[in-house]
Amino acid sequence: MSNLSDLLRELQQHPVVLVSVVATRGSVPRDAGAWMAVLPTGLLGTIGGGRLELDAEAAARALLEAHHLGQIVAPVEKRMGLGPSLGQCCGGEVQLRYELVQAADAPALRDRLAPALWPVGLFGGGHVGQALVQVLAHLPFEVTWVDSRDGVFPEQVPSNLRCEHSEPVQSAVADLQPGSRVLIMSFSHAEDLDIVAACLLRQRTRGDLPYIGLIGSRTKWAVFSHRLAERGFSAAELAHVTCPIGVPVVRDKRPEIIAVAVAAQLLQVVDPAELDAAAGAAGRLET
Repeated sequence: MSNLSDLLRELQQHPVVLVSVVATRGSVPRDAGAWMAVLPTGLLGTIGGGRLELDAEAAARALLEAHHLGQIVAPVEKRMGLGPSLGQCCGGEVQLRYELVQAADAPALRDRLAPALWPVGLFGGGHVGQALVQVLAHLPFEVTWVDSRDGVFPEQVPSNLRCEHSEPVQSAVADLQPGSRVLIMSFSHAEDLDIVAACLLRQRTRGDLPYIGLIGSRTKWAVFSHRLAERGFSAAELAHVTCPIGVPVVRDKRPEIIAVAVAAQLLQVVDPAELDAAAGAAGRLET
């Protein structure tokens, strides 16, 4: 959200030209929806870098100059092929929209450019949880951070995070957004077990948690699997839990490195509901 916040702040000072990727075909550096704002001095955001962005910036600055000279600057769209003429070898095409935006456009831009965020339920405010929220602050996630203890959460938290005190802690599972990726790393193995059980019950009835991750070793999961089986969960249901968490090639146990490994794994989670929505909204170049 930082680029958008910076853009809205800049708009209060002066007009800018917004360059948006409205459609794509073939191999391209950024998908439809990517944008950059060309300021009187500097840029915000990116449409992919390289010669594509350099030429787009030059075209946008020409529009800024025209506005400065009192000319009417209407929105315009241009196709650009990412081939030899640009010194690039992607081979695809992008359709770019150039539009002059001013302070009055800020509310509409806030709604239009706000990134789609994937919901995350993070249970546990310990060292790994503290490190993880700092990593997720820079990624497209909306985090609900839950703990049963008082005084765990810091006073200042990232803007994409909401803190929630819950006792018993597993009761917060029912209120997670549909599609939430759940990470379980509380201070107590007993709490962890209850949270996992609550997630599996929700998955059984609603099927809307694409990822349930439990911090710990394979030995911990072996014990948990046995106890959860005693509670009536099937092998197929237990297979929905990831433990240990994080991309497996990263074995370092420092909290900040675990956090990066876990964030990388979250970015690989595929939610069928989100795939269907993305397919319906995918941009296409007109033929």
